[in-house]
Amino acid sequence: MPAPLTRAEKARRTRRRMLDAAARLFVERGWTGTTVEDIARTAEVGVQTVYFTFGNKRAVLKEVLDATVAGDTDPVATLDRPWARELLAEPDPAAQLACQAAGARRILERAAPVLEVVRGAAASDPELAELWRANLHQRHAVQLRFAQALTAKAGGRLRDGHGAESAADIALTVLGPETYVLLVTGRGWSPARWERWAADALVRQLLP
Repeated sequence: MPAPLTRAEKARRTRRRMLDAAARLFVERGWTGTTVEDIARTAEVGVQTVYFTFGNKRAVLKEVLDATVAGDTDPVATLDRPWARELLAEPDPAAQLACQAAGARRILERAAPVLEVVRGAAASDPELAELWRANLHQRHAVQLRFAQALTAKAGGRLRDGHGAESAADIALTVLGPETYVLLVTGRGWSPARWERWAADALVRQLLP
C-alpha cells in the first residue's frame, strides 16, 4: 500500500492540475473567454482555491506561461538548464545554431499557443502587455548570451559584420513564436521542417 501523500505533495498536485486546466482553457477559449470559475470547474477545485493559490487570472496566465516555456515548474533559469549549458559548451558554431533551433522547437511546441494568448491579450490589457514585454526581454537576453558564445567560437567574425547584439536580434526573429506560428500553424509546416529551416537560416545569416 503506497504511503499517503503529504500535504505539500497534495498542494503541488492541485496546483499542477489548475495550471493544466488553465492552459487548456486559455488556448481553447482565449483570455477573455476563460474565467476563474471555468478554471476551478475544469480542475475540480473551489473557486477560492484558485484565488488563494494564484491571486487572480493574470497571475494564473503568467504561471501557465512560465511552466509551458520551461516544461516544468522547477525554479531553474533557461541558461541553467542542461540543454542550454550543452549548447554553450558546443565548440562548433554551426552545431550551436542547430542546437538553438532544436531547443526553440521543443519550447515552441509546448508554449507557442500560450504565447499567442498573451500576445493577443496584450493589445487590450496593460498588465499583460507588460508580461509580453518581459517575455520578449527574457528571450532576447537568452539569445544575446548565445550570440556572445557564437561570436567567440567564430573568432569574433560573424557575417556582414554582425556583433552579438544584432546576432541576437536575428535569432530572436528567426526563433520567435511569431515566425513559428506563421509557418507551423498558419502554413502547415511540421515542427521538424521548421527546425531545419531555422537552423539553416541562422547559419546563412550569421556565419561567414
